[in-house]
Amino acid sequence: MIEILEVKTQKDIKEFIDLPFKIYKGDKYWIPPLKNDEKKMFSPDTNPELGYCDTQFWLAKDNDKTVGRIITMINNKYNEKVNKAYSRFFKFECTNEEVGEQLLLFAEKWAKDKGATHIHGPLGFSNLDNQGLLIEGYEYLPSIASTYNKKFYQNVFDKLNYQKENDWVEFILYPEQHIEDRVLKLNETIKKRYNLIVNSFKKNQELKPYIPQVLKVLNEAYADLPYVVPFDDKTGSYYIEKYFSLLNPNLVKIITNAEGEAVAFIVGLPSLSKAMQKANGKLSPWGIYHIFKAIKHPKVVDLALAAVLPQLQRQGVAAVLITELQKELIRYGVKEVETTGIFEINTQAIQTWKNFKHIQHKRRRCYVKEL
Repeated sequence: MIEILEVKTQKDIKEFIDLPFKIYKGDKYWIPPLKNDEKKMFSPDTNPELGYCDTQFWLAKDNDKTVGRIITMINNKYNEKVNKAYSRFFKFECTNEEVGEQLLLFAEKWAKDKGATHIHGPLGFSNLDNQGLLIEGYEYLPSIASTYNKKFYQNVFDKLNYQKENDWVEFILYPEQHIEDRVLKLNETIKKRYNLIVNSFKKNQELKPYIPQVLKVLNEAYADLPYVVPFDDKTGSYYIEKYFSLLNPNLVKIITNAEGEAVAFIVGLPSLSKAMQKANGKLSPWGIYHIFKAIKHPKVVDLALAAVLPQLQRQGVAAVLITELQKELIRYGVKEVETTGIFEINTQAIQTWKNFKHIQHKRRRCYVKEL
């Protein structure tokens, strides 16, 4: 008999974190997260989003064996923003369809008891979490900012009458190894027209003074996208701490205006997928070696994040960012770039990437169900 039990002890937390390592053992397309990063999710001391998300963590047990897990959540800031009563679920994993169904039915009851009218997910605490259920592209290695799951998970959602709410699509881009003069001239024209300066970096420390401004740009640029809640200082610091050490500063470009204020940025992240597989969830000396080797000598780059202030969108500023990053890709000899998830409805961003030689290789889905 399957029981759904709340995570309460350190042993429970360990089982919650370890479960996907068992489910995906030997799967060449799964990217193990760092276990220490996963642990930070459970405490308000290390996860400030627990301060405004009504959150509980659960394990599915069958004869005392852990066979599934899920997080149930009410993101109060999001609900206030959209004036709705939605519940989220996150970190959904199961060993078979029966377990998956029991987890979702439990999450639905939990949501109803909290007064929710709908449940949707997989959705994290914020849009910088790895969200959505992979429904296309199982044969491709994901980036560390994407998701991977067993194909049968789709059957669980279909059987329980969950519907598509939104999809993210992902692309592999094959950038040219030469930038045409007309493109360089156009970029110079755009920079002069709006009095813009492109800032480049050699050390991570040089990025730190720009962090508050980058968060401000991110909040304004993403304000109208689905599921977005603005970052405050605490939540911004949480994600910066998580990703900052993984940056190659050469792959970060920040555009400022004449007053020195950030108006746009792009972050390329060296692909760490294979390095994270070798680390297998632990920052041992061997794991650290592979991660930092990938950071210093990127062969594939993930487009982790990009944003332009609303008043400068559709003015060519995004093209300037891409060209400046492309210069670095050429210098490193990078021939393949992977985008992170782009909302299917964000046609402007999708068209930008379609200007490159590309393939659309992945699709992730956020499901919704009326309660």
